[in-house]
Amino acid sequence: MTATLVARGLAGGHGHRTLFDSLDLTVAPGDVVGVVGANGAGKSTLLRLLAGIDEPQAGTIALSPSDAFVGWLPQEHERVDGETVAAYIARRTGCAQATRDMDAAAAALGDTSSSESGADPADTYSTALDRWLASGAADLEERIPVVLADLGLDLGGAPAEQATMTSLSGGQAARVGLAALLLSRFDIALLDEPTNDLDLDGLERLEAFVRGLRGGVVLVSHDREFLARSVTRVLELDLAQHSHRVYGGGYDAYLEERATVRRHAREKYDEFAEKKADLVARARRQREWSSQGVRNAMKKAPDNDKIRRKAATESSEKQAQKVRQMESRIARLDEVEEPRKEWQLEFTIGAAPRSSTVVSTLSSAVFEQGSFTLGPVSVQVNAGERIGITGHNGAGKSTLLRALLGRQAPNEGTASVGANVEIGEIDQARSLLVGSRPLAAAFEELVPAMESGEVRTLLAKFGLKADHVSRPVDELSPGERTRAALALLQARGVNVLVLDEPTNHLDLAAIEQLEQALESYRGTLLLVTHDRRMLDTVLLDRHWRVDAGRVTEVH
Repeated sequence: MTATLVARGLAGGHGHRTLFDSLDLTVAPGDVVGVVGANGAGKSTLLRLLAGIDEPQAGTIALSPSDAFVGWLPQEHERVDGETVAAYIARRTGCAQATRDMDAAAAALGDTSSSESGADPADTYSTALDRWLASGAADLEERIPVVLADLGLDLGGAPAEQATMTSLSGGQAARVGLAALLLSRFDIALLDEPTNDLDLDGLERLEAFVRGLRGGVVLVSHDREFLARSVTRVLELDLAQHSHRVYGGGYDAYLEERATVRRHAREKYDEFAEKKADLVARARRQREWSSQGVRNAMKKAPDNDKIRRKAATESSEKQAQKVRQMESRIARLDEVEEPRKEWQLEFTIGAAPRSSTVVSTLSSAVFEQGSFTLGPVSVQVNAGERIGITGHNGAGKSTLLRALLGRQAPNEGTASVGANVEIGEIDQARSLLVGSRPLAAAFEELVPAMESGEVRTLLAKFGLKADHVSRPVDELSPGERTRAALALLQARGVNVLVLDEPTNHLDLAAIEQLEQALESYRGTLLLVTHDRRMLDTVLLDRHWRVDAGRVTEVH
């Protein structure tokens, strides 16, 4: 089915706070709309409104046809205790709900007492059956193992009907999430951060899937290369300006046009401000001349010189008239609002004293993790080296990091970590910031040497203001917790920085700021990322590829 979604005058937010309003958006078959903006600008809120999960503060959302199958996939791969992989996929594809609706409609066919609303049970069943067929539920069970095998997803020998989601690693869960998307048959797909935790192969499959869809797509992503390869239009939610705008022509065209729009807005304001300042200065001078002229005339003119007094009065009236004319010109100026400055992540990585010359060494080391084996590996990390690490999910990157940092002892060979090594990790820092305590209190406990005022000032530099620092840590969004983790790294100081998929949950502006901060960082860097633009942007000395438990140097 081809479907169109039309939003008119849409307003959304939380409680009494409105994040965007008067938003118009049409999503037609073949459209891929990328939604971008700072964390907190309302991107996920917009998707929830379009999906019908939440009610808008104002405006309307219409589907044509009205029974179009809209699928919303939130960014967090929520794992329910006891839920199997097959049940998870059925839930994410909408097949589970479609099956429940059809079963309920079938039961109602033989129970006339349940049709109190006046609806014909046969019509209700027919509608439910159509939705069940459209969702792909009829053959989902047969399609699941084929797609999982194609993705190379090993569930430890257990079928999808038995393997539970909670038993999977983050990378495996991301693959199952991708499988659910590939198995879905939505008329309109609403995707919130679908690239999170995907490796390069998964990203390429996702791109091919999105480009091949006949239906419309609205997606939120911070993966710049994915956006550049996938979207046909960009909807920007500008938190700083409290505005929104749709840009045509893809992501790279959006970047160019946005820069032009912002430059023109700044030039228009500067021209207005300069003109207004000139008129105000001229009006001030006219007032001063008028006052000075009257005072001088009164001093020079004798009391009985009526002619001179009359001339002085006329002169002052002329000056006053000029002042009024100038003030009238100022009032007639078309007011131009000054463009608000965007929040900038003021991030510098705190430096600890230099570590030993050799940071870490693995010599013919073998590490066993369940049925997986990494090695034998022989590598050395020297102080100040910047190493990029890539590889498929499950290839052994996380095991390699644990080995290099001395957190997993080798089953064979040797491993050693140098002296005075101060390690900083975003994921580790983020895991320290948990619980129901307010962010400020939890942060202060981790950096006891800092005063409360210093902590709040530091967090503000990372976009975490008064309403954030008093909020329980567990209520922060993933992006806000990531920024708090970055602030913790800055406060503590490190000489070995480990970034394992650092772009997950950061908005585009923060990713670019992180890249700039890495330019000035002089310590050792271990960067694990699937962000293709970050790999191109960050200066690296070496590149290691991990594949099926083997580590090779890429030249």
